[in-house]
Amino acid sequence: MSHPILTLDYLAPAAPATAAPTDVYAPTGETRVSPATRTGQQRRLYIESYGCQMNFADSEIVSSILHGEGFDTTDALADADLVLLNTCSIREKAELTVRARLKEINAHKRRRPGLLVGVLGCMAERLKSKFLEEEKLVDLVVGPDAYRDLPNLIQQIDDGQKAVNVLLSREETYADITPVRLNSNGVTAFVSIMRGCDNMCSFCVVPFTRGRERSREPESILRECRELFEQGYREVTLLGQNVDSYKWAAEGRATVTFANLLELVALVNSELRVRFSTSHPKDITDEVLHTMARHANICNYIHLPAQSGNSRVLELMNRTYDREWYLERVTAIRRIVGEDCGISTDFIAGFCSETEEEHRDTLTLMDAVRYDLAYMFFYSERPGTLAARKYPDDVALDVKKRRLQEIIEKQNQHSLERNQAAVGKVHRVLIEGVSKRSEDHLYGRNDQNKVVIFPRGKHQKGQYVNVLADRCTQGTLFGEVVS
Repeated sequence: MSHPILTLDYLAPAAPATAAPTDVYAPTGETRVSPATRTGQQRRLYIESYGCQMNFADSEIVSSILHGEGFDTTDALADADLVLLNTCSIREKAELTVRARLKEINAHKRRRPGLLVGVLGCMAERLKSKFLEEEKLVDLVVGPDAYRDLPNLIQQIDDGQKAVNVLLSREETYADITPVRLNSNGVTAFVSIMRGCDNMCSFCVVPFTRGRERSREPESILRECRELFEQGYREVTLLGQNVDSYKWAAEGRATVTFANLLELVALVNSELRVRFSTSHPKDITDEVLHTMARHANICNYIHLPAQSGNSRVLELMNRTYDREWYLERVTAIRRIVGEDCGISTDFIAGFCSETEEEHRDTLTLMDAVRYDLAYMFFYSERPGTLAARKYPDDVALDVKKRRLQEIIEKQNQHSLERNQAAVGKVHRVLIEGVSKRSEDHLYGRNDQNKVVIFPRGKHQKGQYVNVLADRCTQGTLFGEVVS
């Protein structure tokens, strides 16, 4: 990732213009707007999605539910009858962005009194009273487990009432709903396999905004993957807040673990590539790694968030592992999957009480692992979390930013080195589309999730090609197609 980007409360390498990050949990830094669909429905739905891949996938579920209620999607705010913002609470910056956007939309609403405005997702529970009653910014507030209730809630608004449902569920997985693929390239798709998180990391709001873990019935996952392949998709990314803790059990049937599910999806078709995100290090078992090694169509890429390289800080974060245990998992990945396996991570700089020596432990961990990519942030206290209740946010902002910059500089170096090691090798690339840099070039990703750009020739989106990489930047490989 060639150029760092600075926002109010996180600093991270910019993703290549042609590729979306695959970390389900990390903010992508982008906002996705619903594309227009024209199926003859009477009302128009406009969705803006913020935050992570899970939110983007949820917007596809919402679009499917509301299509059954007479809504087509639109990409023009001016044409909308219903505006929904699918929100993220992971960092303060995300909330500030949504607030500012709601004020803009309300200015538009004053010119169109019949327009309905709603907030979905992770901000719903925490800020429902402020949005609905105090600031009067929205008509509708719906949490991540209540999307099936949207038709009833919209009817309440049509009847002149405010509407809210932020109840969390222990069962809801939306397994029976076929998502409307928004912003799709027709080649890669996200398949949600579980929801919620039980880990209770001290810095994180996800368990409070998305509830407890529950896994989706495996046959519904396999059916969705088969249908996607039949429709021309050639890659699926299995999504979950804690994807590798997937476990499905039913009376009288064998338990399906994440390793089992991964293999079942790989067996759908050998031409269907399989990725997954995001993993918790404690759940990346040798069984998962051996499954990856057995199947050529399971991509050799693992997102393995470390958060810190210091064991004391990891304990304060309630990460349930220490530095040595994490490094042992990296060693297992290299041993079982291979040295070329791509590994990415998340880091938080300046967590509560972090010392300079402990910060240096993060830098030395990076040297030991040599990640292909990292999502890097400085600590942003989130209301309601264990850290906010228990630990003073006592690292000065300028210190957080300086430590973060040191992490970024080191990662930039490692990303370049990992890409340089890929030069001179042939990579199997799934073509995802035309490069934004040039109409004469195509782009795709290799097994390790690296973006590869090459001359267009007569090749088509959705094909696999072998590309000999002859040069690179920090974020991208370049090369020529070889037979």
